[in-house]
Amino acid sequence: MTAELFEPFQLGDLTLANRAVMAPMTRNRAARDGSVPQMMLTHYKQRAGAGLIISESVPVSANAVGYPFTPGLYTEGQVASWRRLTDALHDAGTKIFAQLQYVGRVSHPSMLPGGATPVAPSAIKPEGQAVTYDGMQDFVTPRALETGEIPIIVAEFARAAEHARDAGFDGVEIHGANGYIIDQFLRDGSNRRDDQYGSSPENRMRLLNEILDAVSHVWPSGRIGLRLSPENSFNGMSDSDPETHFEYFIEQLNGRELAYLHILEGDMLGGSSEVDYRILRNTFAGPYIANNGYDLESANAAIAGGAADLVAFGVPFLANPDLIDRFRYGLPLNEADRDTFYGGDETGYTDYPFHKDAAA
Repeated sequence: MTAELFEPFQLGDLTLANRAVMAPMTRNRAARDGSVPQMMLTHYKQRAGAGLIISESVPVSANAVGYPFTPGLYTEGQVASWRRLTDALHDAGTKIFAQLQYVGRVSHPSMLPGGATPVAPSAIKPEGQAVTYDGMQDFVTPRALETGEIPIIVAEFARAAEHARDAGFDGVEIHGANGYIIDQFLRDGSNRRDDQYGSSPENRMRLLNEILDAVSHVWPSGRIGLRLSPENSFNGMSDSDPETHFEYFIEQLNGRELAYLHILEGDMLGGSSEVDYRILRNTFAGPYIANNGYDLESANAAIAGGAADLVAFGVPFLANPDLIDRFRYGLPLNEADRDTFYGGDETGYTDYPFHKDAAA
């Protein structure tokens, strides 16, 4: 018998009800102080059918913020507000990991304490615009981090990991993808450093390794996941040889016995893939979460064929709070309203109908 999406999965010492993961999706519905309002609690609880929920990106400090109305894990008030949400999901039998993020160069001075210049491995201005409270604004040229400043960022990840534990999360996912600070160090299109954090793949991985080491003092390795995006061009990212470089990075991760590796396969902005993700999947010794454009048929095929252990769904979960039931019983899916993806009120957030509601 081959495995399928609806089967339980043993993720370390956690038993997941199924192999469907709700992908992290920034929705910009938090309070301006980074706390979790009631509508966020409702949104997540509606989607409690997922075997695992990975939270939207959570800035690890005020210095890590890059988008309006994102929930944080760096104040006691934020921790308490998350606790209400995690308690509600646990009551529903669902596990949730907090995705810890530091935005880096794609933030904007208006989003940072004291109007600070965003930081990056190198002073390379990305193409595009930042999302701010005052609308879209051009990215600025970031300030290259001094070598001695990097331990501050590592410590902020560790402190946020402590706050995630206090907030009742089941684990944490380190966000090493999508053009944020860790990804900026990993990929050679954004990292031109000549110190111990640049040049070679080993050096470019040093920040990630230091963050994983620090977080491992807070959480056991089996409760720490990692997200990577080898060829996603979002936020102006590029790499000269993503398959070779990320195969190296993943090989180095194997000794850590992480909870999982979560890979965004391909480029979410489109374009042909240059990476054989089966090679990367086979390189990793632990559970592998596949992400990017999967539907029920392709998810089951990936699981049955060994290309993935779990599959993450983004937009399908966004528009279908009862996605697992719809998949299981062959029910039609709601169509997503892209105009309400980011920001706003409960419209396009908590008002997508369950199938029984739509039928009525």
